[in-house]
Amino acid sequence: MTTHNRLPIIVGHQDTLLHLYLPERGGGRSFFVRSDVGHIDLPRAREGGLAGGFFAIFVPELCNDCDENDRQMVVLQTANGYEIPYAAASDPEYVRGVTISMMANLFRLESESGGQVRVVRAVEELEYCLAHDIHAAILHIEGAESIDANLDTLEIFYRAGLRSVGLVWSRPNIFAQGVPFKFPHSPDTGPGLTGAGRELVRACNRLGIMLDLSHLNEKGFFDVAALSNAPLVATHSNVHAICPSTRNLTDKQLDAIRESQGLVGLNFAVYDLREDSQKELDTSLDVLVRHIDYLVERIGIDCVVLGSDFDGTIIPGAIGDAAGLPHLVDVLRMHGYDDVALRKIAYENWLRVLRKTWK
Repeated sequence: MTTHNRLPIIVGHQDTLLHLYLPERGGGRSFFVRSDVGHIDLPRAREGGLAGGFFAIFVPELCNDCDENDRQMVVLQTANGYEIPYAAASDPEYVRGVTISMMANLFRLESESGGQVRVVRAVEELEYCLAHDIHAAILHIEGAESIDANLDTLEIFYRAGLRSVGLVWSRPNIFAQGVPFKFPHSPDTGPGLTGAGRELVRACNRLGIMLDLSHLNEKGFFDVAALSNAPLVATHSNVHAICPSTRNLTDKQLDAIRESQGLVGLNFAVYDLREDSQKELDTSLDVLVRHIDYLVERIGIDCVVLGSDFDGTIIPGAIGDAAGLPHLVDVLRMHGYDDVALRKIAYENWLRVLRKTWK
């Protein structure tokens, strides 16, 4: 079933490139063959109406000769929640090398697709893909460690196709600090942007690269809000008032996104959806609807999209993978979201913001 038979959906974040890059995560699977591993491959994307999204390049910690279990973060149980020790800064040279390899893999995937996948660099290209059932890949970097202080690599990556940058993952770098994973806790966990971070924001505005504020701490968020001339976007974050995780957005942050006419992409991570932040596969889709309802009431239907975090987190079993997206659409429709609202959430809001952001 192609995306023409489903509402075409663009998601704000997916870690599929990392899944394909690390054998211990993806098992050497192909993007073009339906698999039970991970959340996205082209057959499942077409089945569920996933028309494309932001293909994140995230580089995990340097780990020689280790398996997936060795990469797991240590979770410390607290009196009423959990805390994960703050990740250390990564070696920029190592991150840069892996970033280039993963970027090259995306371009190879495009070449091998026979026209079924396209790396898009302009809104017109994205619209063409939506109209012609071509899977649209937007190149995104999650955590700017691969970008040097002089921003030379930013210029090169932009010309290669980079159109979205998350300043941080949940660790520090020369530009900013990400939030450590804590529950319950405020996202106000450290200082704001560095001088280099301010220059990175200005350069992204100049080039027309979208800035992703997910994983950024609160002070850094408001530094970007004060500097940037583009809509504020958090590609995969939820409502702090419902689930008080550091990864979620406070009402004050949501108001700033609304004022900039930006976007919040609903994160499917069960522990950033549930009030108790538990990793439960049987999490009801009603919880996702509750976050969307809150966002729509607070910031408006024009500022809400789907983030997903496919291939990067634990998502509700009722969705399962990309093929299960219609289940969420059906639940939203049953809760009163009509076709006009669903099209906005699915892809139209992305087109509006990217049209304002990209050059």
